[in-house]
Amino acid sequence: MGLALGAGACGVGVEPVGEELGHLRHSQVTANGLSTNGLSTNGLSTNGLSTNGLSTNGLSTNGLSTNGFATWFNQDPVNADAVMSYVVTCAVQAGVARTFTNPVTGITHMWLGALGLATAWADGAPATDLEKEVVSACLAAHANKYGLHVPISVLGPTGAAATTPPASPPAIPYTSQELATYSETEACYFGNLFDGTGVFAANDQAYLSADKSTPRTCGLASGTAQNCPPITHVGMCATYCQRAFSGSTPLPYYESCTYNGRPYRPITARIRPQEIYRCGDGTCQFTERCGTGTTALSCRADCGTCP
Repeated sequence: MGLALGAGACGVGVEPVGEELGHLRHSQVTANGLSTNGLSTNGLSTNGLSTNGLSTNGLSTNGLSTNGFATWFNQDPVNADAVMSYVVTCAVQAGVARTFTNPVTGITHMWLGALGLATAWADGAPATDLEKEVVSACLAAHANKYGLHVPISVLGPTGAAATTPPASPPAIPYTSQELATYSETEACYFGNLFDGTGVFAANDQAYLSADKSTPRTCGLASGTAQNCPPITHVGMCATYCQRAFSGSTPLPYYESCTYNGRPYRPITARIRPQEIYRCGDGTCQFTERCGTGTTALSCRADCGTCP
């Protein structure tokens, strides 16, 4: 049950939730839909997760019940609520929720855990650098330029340190069925939203040809520049990232990425084939335009000629 701290105070709870979240923890399939505007306007592109007290006070009672968090939240409650739902999805383990009673409105917000990438921070400890990086990467992976909910497979190391260096750090579990369903490699994400560094994305497959498009354009880019602030697209994962291995067997995610001389712990995302559209497939997708050509931006076969 949640803990209510009374009228005019911030309430926060650590709540067990039902088995309906179990599939998220075991398959690591989640739906993205956090708007890129939500990442920017909440200050997360600069120092939002530092000034709201969460990085030092933890993602539990100490952090969510501070005046600093309430002040930050009420600067833009709608976007803050959306951002926090994804922060908790990324950081907190499945079957557990966080609740916050807004002292200004009296409304109680509940956010459900899923991936468990930063369990120490979720339990109230100050966020480590690794936890800040992996939560930042997870938020970027869940951002969508169009605000759409598109299912993705989330892979990669958690924010925990390796227990027996030089062994690999603990990783998000996955299944062969998940990899088969989400068979298209998409992108890697890395950076740090807590210290103002920002977040970066890179293609995990070749740039899409001109006849193809996707609602996941912040990660899987085409040959044209993408506008997804605060996410900066920097090219190809292979340029910056080191593949994770189990012995000599390559794993379907990256263990670390280095950009501008700084290493980061990344998140790797995969998507289903139907999330990549092609001009000529008979459907005029919202990412396609009318015209006389065969490209996504001028797709006569699907969208007709322009009036």
